[in-house]
Amino acid sequence: MTRTALTNGRVLLPSGLREDVCVVIGGGEIAALASAPPADAEIVDLGGRLLLPGFVDTQVNGGGGKLFNDDPSVDAIRTIAETHARFGTTGLLPTLISDDLSVVEAGIRAVDDAIEAGVPGVLGIHIEGPFLANKRRGIHDASKLQPMRDEHLALLTSAKRGRTLVTLAPECVSPDQVAYLAGHGVIVAAGHSDAPYETVRAAIDRGLTGFTHLFNAMSQLANRAPGMVGAALEDDATYAGIIADGHHLHAATLRVAVRAKGVKRLMLVTDAMPTVGVEDSSFTLQGREIWRDGETLHGADGVLAGSTLTMAGALKGMIEQGRVSLADAARMAAATPAAFLGLSDRIGAIAPGMRADLVLLDEGYQVHETWIGGRASSRAAAEPQRAII
Repeated sequence: MTRTALTNGRVLLPSGLREDVCVVIGGGEIAALASAPPADAEIVDLGGRLLLPGFVDTQVNGGGGKLFNDDPSVDAIRTIAETHARFGTTGLLPTLISDDLSVVEAGIRAVDDAIEAGVPGVLGIHIEGPFLANKRRGIHDASKLQPMRDEHLALLTSAKRGRTLVTLAPECVSPDQVAYLAGHGVIVAAGHSDAPYETVRAAIDRGLTGFTHLFNAMSQLANRAPGMVGAALEDDATYAGIIADGHHLHAATLRVAVRAKGVKRLMLVTDAMPTVGVEDSSFTLQGREIWRDGETLHGADGVLAGSTLTMAGALKGMIEQGRVSLADAARMAAATPAAFLGLSDRIGAIAPGMRADLVLLDEGYQVHETWIGGRASSRAAAEPQRAII
């Protein structure tokens, strides 16, 4: 077995940054953390740059000119994953926004096939809708929204491989439906909801464990009405995704979220659209034109439509706007989402026995290389990846 030794880097371990560690990769895993490279290893000089755990993004609508809703296929998933790998993402959930259930079925099948084919970085699927509240739909198409019925449960629990994350509005489902999904291995998150605190709390008690893009498209925290935001910030056990792009949230709001939720429960997400990795100035979303204006995306009515954010950009945004340390931001980009997905025994940290998912950045947080399962991104795109889930 050929081994690779990554040397001369500033390596972020769970204990902190180290400059005296060589990361030895073998068999797709981190074989050892050594003081010097093994004699038989291929040496890669990191040039003093930062080596972090690979980023895990639970909300990726598209990238590389591809929108998952438009093309729920293995080829589209591969393009999306390869595009985001260029920006440090080593694990992701291709995400469907509210659509016809036939599209949801096709998306689940495509993700199953992508994982079976070994497409690098694919961890499962995120189904964001259509069981959402019209009042908080954001850019989601109102004609696609519907309340959940019991006959939908079979579809939502039908994935054969990887993780399934479902975002729903608690007022559009019953607590029993939440419990059924959670009991059948689905990760249930709340979002695009105008539910009062009590309804959200009831869903948490039945198995809801996450919140999708905290603060955005949900009932807000008020003095006598805590809403979904209040329920999310209050609860110590649930996780919350947050978009640190400088547009979805004020910087002070990021800092409030960090203080209230903590880096072990707050995770960075991109909510990325097809414009990531390409120069396109617009794209079509379910028949509506979406325009790129600098770093933002919006429809004709001005409503934000996902983002052009990358996980490397989210890391930088959280450090600069959220005023957290590199270690804390990196945790929010890797270890926390890995824990949310129940994969913290395999990904999210640089430690022996973990999958060798790594990202190399300079001091400006620009990505220089990404490894998925020990393969550099240029090679990972051409070679199948052994599934971890």
